[in-house]
Amino acid sequence: MLKEKGFYKGVNLGGWMSQCDYSTERLNGFITEKDFETIASWGADHVRLPVDYDVAELMDDGIARIRRAVDSAKRSGLNVMLDLHKAPGYSFDAGEQESGFFENRDYQERFLKLWERLAEEFGGDHENVAFDLLNEITEASYLPEWKKISAECIERIRRYAPDTAIVIGSYDYNDVRAVKDLDAPQDELVAYSFHCYEPHDFTHQGAYWDPRLDKEKRVAFRDSGTTEEMFEQLFESALVKASVHGADLYCGEYGVIDIVSPDEVLEWYKVINRVFERHGISRAAWSYKQMDFGISDARMDKVREELTGCL
Repeated sequence: MLKEKGFYKGVNLGGWMSQCDYSTERLNGFITEKDFETIASWGADHVRLPVDYDVAELMDDGIARIRRAVDSAKRSGLNVMLDLHKAPGYSFDAGEQESGFFENRDYQERFLKLWERLAEEFGGDHENVAFDLLNEITEASYLPEWKKISAECIERIRRYAPDTAIVIGSYDYNDVRAVKDLDAPQDELVAYSFHCYEPHDFTHQGAYWDPRLDKEKRVAFRDSGTTEEMFEQLFESALVKASVHGADLYCGEYGVIDIVSPDEVLEWYKVINRVFERHGISRAAWSYKQMDFGISDARMDKVREELTGCL
């Protein structure tokens, strides 16, 4: 379903309308028309657009900004996976100091109304726009409430966007191994989402924001355990879950930190891409520009052509 709708090979636009200072300079200039053209030239069919509620809900021109992004993408022949990256009372990043979403009905109602507004605006663009409900649920304890919230959200979205593809992720930062614990899709246009940065100590080595890692430890690709067999085992339960329900899988984020050499980044992409292709898994690489994973950054110049062929 996702491939047929034009959501098979994509790139994230992280840091534009999310994980940023929300300044006019940032919102107006971080991504331009030329960037969409560049991504299209790589052979991508869509972009995943992370948007925080700070933009979509709190800014008077937030919806208009998202509309302009969608229109720019369409002019370059790209579709848009619209991802709510931060919601009232919830962020995957503890540093955002957002909390209470899963316990507070007022926060949940704001989330639901925001998706109703987005569905009303973009439901008519169902051939070009898909919805990613919420980025990276963290704790397994949130799952029962998340199932209720997401089910209600899809029901309310469908009033305005009956033909729009929707993807939904599970807990543990959208871990692929947690897909099995989600409920059956509510309709044939709902797909399962996951993110993949495995092996984590290779893809995130030196990550200053991750308390789980030794910041000084470095892991070479040859020692990382990155093999097709590793990804096959990692994806197995999600593939089974998707098959049982006739649903698609969407890897909304995957990539390697810029501390790793470009040659080794390329090798990792080659391996995971072969597994994606074998199983027809739709995906969007993290990330187009900067954000510690930038594919378009100058350091990637020598390998970019081959790497973008592995998206």
